[in-house]
Amino acid sequence: MDFQKLSPRLDNVGITASVLCAIHCAAIPVLFTSLPLIGLGFLANAWVEWGMIIFALLIGFYSIGLSYRRIHHRPVPIMMLLSGFLIIIAGHAFAAGKTEAFIVPVGGILIAIAHFVNYRYTDACKHDHKTYKLKKVE
Repeated sequence: MDFQKLSPRLDNVGITASVLCAIHCAAIPVLFTSLPLIGLGFLANAWVEWGMIIFALLIGFYSIGLSYRRIHHRPVPIMMLLSGFLIIIAGHAFAAGKTEAFIVPVGGILIAIAHFVNYRYTDACKHDHKTYKLKKVE
């Protein structure tokens, strides 16, 4: 499969994973005591949280990194991705309770925006290359 066709799909997965991570990080502190009552106590597990973070990190670096190298060569999505993960890690390391519930989702949303920007750059470059090829053939 061509990477230019795969890249938008990976960005969609990355956006979804990042938004779910942000929702999870914002909602868990609020719903912490009621999760076991509705059978969702496993969502408050640190392994689930770090699993979501690692999943979003892997998708992000693969998708945005390859798009950067092969297609658009613009560093903005990579810087946004790294900033988002640094915010998430700082929120987990230095914040607690309500403060963490506000800081960590900001990182998740920033990662989702990084995927969206990457998607737009990739799409714009695909159109530029098609236009260039048409001009070159004529």
